[in-house]
Amino acid sequence: MANSDPEGVDGVRMTWNVWPRTKLEASKCVIPLAASIAPIRPHSDIPTLPYAPLRCRTCSAVLNAYSRVDFLAKIWICPFCYQRNQFPPHYAMISETNLPCELYPQYTTVQYTLQMDPDPNNPSNAPQLQPVFVFVLDTCMIEEELVFAKSALKQAIGLLPEQALVGFVSFGTQALVHELGFTEMSKVYVFKGSKEISKEQVLEQLGLRAAGGRPTAGYPKGLQNGFTNTVVNRFLLPASDCEFTLNSLLDELQTDQWPVQAGHRASRCTGVALSVAAGFLGACLPGTGARIIALVGGPCTEGPGTIVSKDLSEPLRSHKDLFKDAAPYFKKAVKFYDSLAKQLVDQGHVLDLFASALDQVGVAEMKVAIERTGGLVVLAESFGHSVFKDSFKRVFEDGEQSLGLCFNGMLEIGCSKEIKVQGIIGPCTSLEKKGPNVSDTVIGEGNTTTWKMCGLDKSTCLTVIFDLSSTDQSNVPETVNPQFYLQFLTSYQDPEGKTLIRVTTVTRQWADISVSTEELIHGFDQETAAVVMARITSLKMETEEGFDATRWLDRNLIRFCSKFGNYRENDPSSFSLNPCFSLFPQFIFNLRRSQFVQVFNNSPDETAYFRVLLNKENITNAAYCCFPWYDNSTVAQHGLPESTRTSGICTSFGSTPG
Repeated sequence: MANSDPEGVDGVRMTWNVWPRTKLEASKCVIPLAASIAPIRPHSDIPTLPYAPLRCRTCSAVLNAYSRVDFLAKIWICPFCYQRNQFPPHYAMISETNLPCELYPQYTTVQYTLQMDPDPNNPSNAPQLQPVFVFVLDTCMIEEELVFAKSALKQAIGLLPEQALVGFVSFGTQALVHELGFTEMSKVYVFKGSKEISKEQVLEQLGLRAAGGRPTAGYPKGLQNGFTNTVVNRFLLPASDCEFTLNSLLDELQTDQWPVQAGHRASRCTGVALSVAAGFLGACLPGTGARIIALVGGPCTEGPGTIVSKDLSEPLRSHKDLFKDAAPYFKKAVKFYDSLAKQLVDQGHVLDLFASALDQVGVAEMKVAIERTGGLVVLAESFGHSVFKDSFKRVFEDGEQSLGLCFNGMLEIGCSKEIKVQGIIGPCTSLEKKGPNVSDTVIGEGNTTTWKMCGLDKSTCLTVIFDLSSTDQSNVPETVNPQFYLQFLTSYQDPEGKTLIRVTTVTRQWADISVSTEELIHGFDQETAAVVMARITSLKMETEEGFDATRWLDRNLIRFCSKFGNYRENDPSSFSLNPCFSLFPQFIFNLRRSQFVQVFNNSPDETAYFRVLLNKENITNAAYCCFPWYDNSTVAQHGLPESTRTSGICTSFGSTPG
């Protein structure tokens, strides 16, 4: 019976399920050694254990189903570094007939729930931390659009858990922080939109500095989730306490009243508003699950993050402008959002963007901050459009429709000693943690074996690119283990505030392709390989100046077919490919013509949106995004197993204008 779930319990798919032993042999395979992982993908067969994981004292790998165990000596041997580790006292009853859950062979993925005691002096050790949502609303729009946006916000506040903390910032020509804890009247703190403002200035102006000049830290007073007393409750309140106040505030809120000259764009300080929101969140709740949810209705024209001048005669930048370096605001705006991304990652907070406008709003510039923090991005034509309304609602819904938004994640990757990690493509940030398994070659977020994922959900998917340390077959010992191991450890805060750790350990076989390529060929995953190539191509187009994507894909396809195709020289009609490769050339041909490579007729914002989606979706969805022709009927024609078939696009949310 075919498996209808290609990701399986582990949520891991690889380009090659059998690996060559040396770096030289791997390079001849053309398609890189890569794994697509879904760190917190839900599955009914994953057990949850009420204790902390047991880790190797040398390499920090977690006890797993591939560990060898000496039951008499109460010792386990790590499959990654072969270190002998003593079991702690609470494993004293372990035996061949009394195994802990993590040693059962079918449980290659397990989840641990950390039981932590309240500690008022250490907020990061507080149990059941509730999520925090700071809404940032653009008021530089027509009255009708603002009414739609305010209606969506009211609905969202009603869907939030009662103890979720809520803050509110509005912006137009200036950025306004609303003090929700002052119910007698509407009270706001105004920040000038035309100049960059530092985090320290935000704290100073909001009165979030203690008498000694240090930022106040901790949690709001009187909340029922373990928070301590500070002045923070002026700006962040539980949804149940501030729903009426916030609804009244939204009813009173009007479009930006600053006059707009004829032939000019509205003065919109998006960058300052996001800086202020990030600044006071970092002072109030560093290291906790928090999201900045920005509703933006047009391009930033004022202060840091500006993407176009106010003069309507100056058009918004196009791909042609970016290619010719004729977009005067682009690099400066990207630099600003890059620094904002670093601040948010340090704080553990997420930036989500809901952009509704007929023109561009600056997604191309904001992409760095959205992607590095694991944020969501949605493009629509109007705040009244069903794309926006349905997508926005799904962020806050519970039950089956829930996105399963989680916070403050961290990913660690452990490998067998012959394997090195080049980097990750996807919504995460490198923490620059060096180690023996870090490759000198960097792809995406690299130079580390640990990554920060400020925001993640049940559909989040990352692509990990690997390298091999051995360059020569003669350097590989004959007694080497025929298997290698990879371990993915993800710690995160779930929507209920609990801290969880999920550990997935997988193994695959080595193959000596100098003798035979049969095993290698049958271990090829066409879908995964096509999506990985699409993600690498997209990354190269963004980071390598003058990169010719079409020519690069053509050369790699030619190399691939030369390596694995059967043909007689000078006889094109004799060419044939193994059925395991039958779809791959079609994938590459269609990738060359896709919106990820051919940016003509797409704006930079649309291209940025497509790439965020491509890098985040699972393999099945990403394959459908890249190759719309690829459906069940297409696959059935090639006689491929049901496990490789798509069930139609299932993206989390969002669409593109028009």
